[in-house]
Amino acid sequence: MVTTIGALDELVRDIDDPELPHVTIGDLGIVRSVEIDRERGTATVVLTPTYTGCPATDQIRDDVTAAVVAAGFEPDVQFAISPAWTTDWITERGRERLRAAGITPPPPVGEPGVTFVDPPVACPRCGSRRTRLISQFGATACKASYVCSSCSEPFELFKAL
Repeated sequence: MVTTIGALDELVRDIDDPELPHVTIGDLGIVRSVEIDRERGTATVVLTPTYTGCPATDQIRDDVTAAVVAAGFEPDVQFAISPAWTTDWITERGRERLRAAGITPPPPVGEPGVTFVDPPVACPRCGSRRTRLISQFGATACKASYVCSSCSEPFELFKAL
């Protein structure tokens, strides 16, 4: 049984993302809030999915529900779609973990109205920016496939939203 809101918050944020198991849902910044109502014995968790069609959403809800039940609370898992999730919510730890897994983290989204045209993408293995796009889609819709011209290794880029 979890006894503090901080412990429950940490427990929820440490749940692995089902599509990117090397990062947690806390690393991705999709956990909006965690609250406990001790009188009712409930815990409310609010999540913002990375996008409305993300196939991992149901699995994330089920994993959060299981964690809240294991912590001794009746779960109330909700989704908030406003404000929309942005890759700017990925934590520094999340960006490092993506890079360590061979996935280039997304660049900052930037100011509204400012668009970069085909910015160079750094290879997560050697750091070279001599890379080229192979496909707009990687293993999941949120990633694109690249290859590095310096080390010849293929890698994925987590797309910026």
